[in-house]
Amino acid sequence: MQGDFSNFGTGFAKDDPGPGFPSGAPAAPRQPGGAVDVISLIGNTPLLRLGRIARAHPGVEIYAKAEWANPGGSVKDRPALNIIRGAERSGRLCHSKTLIDSTSGNTGIAYAMIAAARGYRVKLFVPENVSVERKRILQAYGADVVYTNPMEGSDGALREVRALARENFGQYFYANQYDNPANWQAHYQTTAPEIWQQTAGRVTHFVCGLGTGGTFTGTSRRLKELNPAIRCISAQPDAAFHGLEGLKHMPSSIQPGIYDPTLADENFGISTEEAYAATRRLAREEGLLTGISSGAAVAAALRVAGRIERGVIVTVFSDRGDKYLSERFWDEGRQ
Repeated sequence: MQGDFSNFGTGFAKDDPGPGFPSGAPAAPRQPGGAVDVISLIGNTPLLRLGRIARAHPGVEIYAKAEWANPGGSVKDRPALNIIRGAERSGRLCHSKTLIDSTSGNTGIAYAMIAAARGYRVKLFVPENVSVERKRILQAYGADVVYTNPMEGSDGALREVRALARENFGQYFYANQYDNPANWQAHYQTTAPEIWQQTAGRVTHFVCGLGTGGTFTGTSRRLKELNPAIRCISAQPDAAFHGLEGLKHMPSSIQPGIYDPTLADENFGISTEEAYAATRRLAREEGLLTGISSGAAVAAALRVAGRIERGVIVTVFSDRGDKYLSERFWDEGRQ
């Protein structure tokens, strides 16, 4: 038994959309030429059209949310901010407590960035085999990092942080990104409305990789409310042992409490090699240096494009490739 952490560290019922960002709206618009803080830069990310990589499908438009435009460099800035704001409102997080959580990197970076800006301490449990770039970024923000058994992946880090949360309840705020509904609510309140607005309601398919399941669950839930005909397709590694940092093979993992598999009209298994190849293609054909999970997402989007004659497919590019430049797969397939 892992214990029930479904409402640990939250102030909302599991299916309550919650207050989201201020006024239940996306992050405040950036003011040209005006002073902004790092928090105000979260959200309102660009939607990029993938023209060259999708040229074999002339009747299909493929777009991607460039989530690296968030100040922490990834899509995880959205849920991290919503989790922290919800905890502040409920009184669960104050300056006498340390925020703790497990992470494969991006959520931890987001926590560390926001905590540095707001004066909180952060302790993170991270698999030892995450990229060296992620380790250096966490160090730069001043996070206290505990590296866990790489063979146990994100589940090993999750088990260790849960043990600490149980033993020292009053000392820490356990952010619990895998079970905290503030995770998916961030995407329900911001990511989905942005996609709807940026496509003028033309989106026909939403394709998204599965990590915590928050991006897929929150965005799909809201898009289907806006138009029930939108097809929502999830993508995950095709095997328990894989090289897709940030993504989870759900059948062999501790399933996140926020993940709602009933929202998926289809689910694709993506191989590590397929994701690597797509990541290289994005760099060499689109000029987009993306992370590995973005390669998996575009591989899934291209599968969808191959099945339809017309449509508007939107996916999410979770982060840039800068955090993975030490990986050897970049050297493969060189001309």
